[in-house]
Amino acid sequence: MISDPIREGIARGWLHIDASQLGKDATLEADVCIIGTGAGGGIAADVLSDTGLKVVMIEEGMLRSSTDFRMLESEAYPALYQESASRKTADKAINILQGRTVGGSTTVNWTTSFRTPTATLKFWRERFGLTELTDEHMAGWFQRAEKLTNISDWSVPPNENNAILERGGQKLGIKVERIRRNVKGCYNLGYCGMGCPTNAKQSMLVTAIPAALARGAVLVSRARADRLVFKGGRVEALECVSMQGVGYDAGNVKVRVTAKHFVVAGGAINSPALLMRSKVPDPYGLLGHRTFLHPSLISGADMGAKVAGWEGAPQTTYSDHFLNTQPIDGPMGFKLEVPPVHPVLYAISVNGMSEHHRNRITNMPNTQVSIALCRDGFHDDSSGGSVKLLADGFPQLDYKLNGYFFDAAKRAMLAMAEIQFAAGAKEVFPVDERINGFRTWTEAKTALAALDLKPLSTRVASAHVMGGCTMARDAKEGVVNVDGRHHQVENLSVMDGSVFPTSIGANPQLSVYGLAWRNAARLAGDMRRG
Repeated sequence: MISDPIREGIARGWLHIDASQLGKDATLEADVCIIGTGAGGGIAADVLSDTGLKVVMIEEGMLRSSTDFRMLESEAYPALYQESASRKTADKAINILQGRTVGGSTTVNWTTSFRTPTATLKFWRERFGLTELTDEHMAGWFQRAEKLTNISDWSVPPNENNAILERGGQKLGIKVERIRRNVKGCYNLGYCGMGCPTNAKQSMLVTAIPAALARGAVLVSRARADRLVFKGGRVEALECVSMQGVGYDAGNVKVRVTAKHFVVAGGAINSPALLMRSKVPDPYGLLGHRTFLHPSLISGADMGAKVAGWEGAPQTTYSDHFLNTQPIDGPMGFKLEVPPVHPVLYAISVNGMSEHHRNRITNMPNTQVSIALCRDGFHDDSSGGSVKLLADGFPQLDYKLNGYFFDAAKRAMLAMAEIQFAAGAKEVFPVDERINGFRTWTEAKTALAALDLKPLSTRVASAHVMGGCTMARDAKEGVVNVDGRHHQVENLSVMDGSVFPTSIGANPQLSVYGLAWRNAARLAGDMRRG
């Protein structure tokens, strides 16, 4: 029987409060209050608690652990994702997958691990004055995170879904490489997006958060951070409301946390939204702007034989060929990867209706899927989106897809189709409502070149949300400085992907780990000296 370290730890006395079960209002006191338990919040909790600081972690989602993970989409999406895995941009043109549970997106991601690309750090130094962020400077922080989460080369051969990208790339002379993964003792099941039932995925749920809890940190789950309360120019407290069920219905109980310092780590979209609700000083109108997505295109292929894209590690191959064929601030580049193919995720991604859609689902076992992650944020025509508050205080991302993006989208669709045909595809169907499928590369090339891609017709999705609380040396260009400290509020930090000034052009979890570790260590030093 597989042990459940979370349940075992709570049985030994770890301090976990499920706000939905509180019978009355509660007040907690800490040295540091951390809002969010994903990649940034988990690392911050581990680092700060390790120095003897009293830490309280606030999480809107539920605490779920390996015993609860049953590899079922019907259970995982409502319980573990923002808006049941159906969060969308304001115009509904982009579907956004974000975690909402203890461990955040690290609990449900596909374990893909990349350091921040050299070109991205260079751009940040030159454009945003973040001169400390060199490859050499960040290497030590990445190494710490890689050791904690066991990021290492994946030695198992790729499943057929990933192998097709590799074979097609090899035939065309396109470099395809292997992905490093944050796993230990992986069973190679392929259901990473629904929570790991074997605790092999070394997410915040099984690494940093248990470490903090073992040192006496307090975890409060099903508590939505409503607003920060200010007094004398400093944050005095965080006010939260309890959440019922899977966390979409507010309860009547309030939780108030007072602390010396507050770390916002709710992820891009939620972090800027909290600061907006709290009316945090924003003298230059930067909050919520420059939010980036890696807007991603999807291409399916009928391989005429079994692929079983739900079996085996979900992402093990990638290609940066189309990131490196143009300057970073030129035409938008894109990274090629392979997602898992599970019934619900596939059904909401593939185009068409009625008989056409039914046939696609029926043929899912023979289907390979590739995705192209577009690198946004490096060009004047790629300024990202803006987080806004709706009347009820909930956030919404307004992200307009423009001609600059659709130029990349067309190139990405062409690239994926050519690779899939080179790997032996019988039919390729880039996901656009007007495309039924192509039988040859010549047919695909001609039709795609003539197609006018546009929002809502061309299917776009993203699992990576970055920006909205931009870091920059100059307060006129950023919400926080290079250490994640708010430019106007002394005892407020942001430590998550929302501080990225652009997208990074790679899956972001390791970038968040490394930067959060660096900034949490600096904060811990400042607080201990203080």
